[in-house]
Amino acid sequence: MNKFTSLIEIESLFEKWGQQFYSENISQTAHAVQCAQLAEEADASSALVLAALLHDVGHLVDLEDSSGREEHTIDTVHEATAVRVLAPLFPPAVTAPIALHVDGKRWLCAREDGYFETLSPASVASLALQGGPMSDQEADRFMAMPQFEDAIALRRWDDIGKDISKDQLPFDEFRRILRFHFEQL
Repeated sequence: MNKFTSLIEIESLFEKWGQQFYSENISQTAHAVQCAQLAEEADASSALVLAALLHDVGHLVDLEDSSGREEHTIDTVHEATAVRVLAPLFPPAVTAPIALHVDGKRWLCAREDGYFETLSPASVASLALQGGPMSDQEADRFMAMPQFEDAIALRRWDDIGKDISKDQLPFDEFRRILRFHFEQL
């Protein structure tokens, strides 16, 4: 899949693969909705709510491209895949935090005491594949990026948006968030 040309294509990808779990005990769609709801509760901009909703779409594209076969032994660079397919529809205010959310995890592991211990087992495993905690030089460069704050906010919602005790909302909630915030851009 090269790019999205409509919101319908995004919805179709989530309808096809969104109920699949990807290394976590929650479906892709439930995780996306939880992250977006956390962003809404924080009064984030519509761009950042959409980033929270769509940050892991690269995993779904990978599933589509591999006929549903998951890859857990290499870094699939899902954040770059997401940006590639989303860029035709969304501005950098949406795609930049998505591009940086993995680096956000790497930065938090390097700079925030106790953060690593809060990661889920799947996030710990993917961290190793994604390069581990940043070096001091990498962390300083990352902090200087214009989207640093948004990337860190998205990363935090990504970490806590895995609550299996919450009600799993219907796919219509995903559609509502996508369409409402897209119209606000």
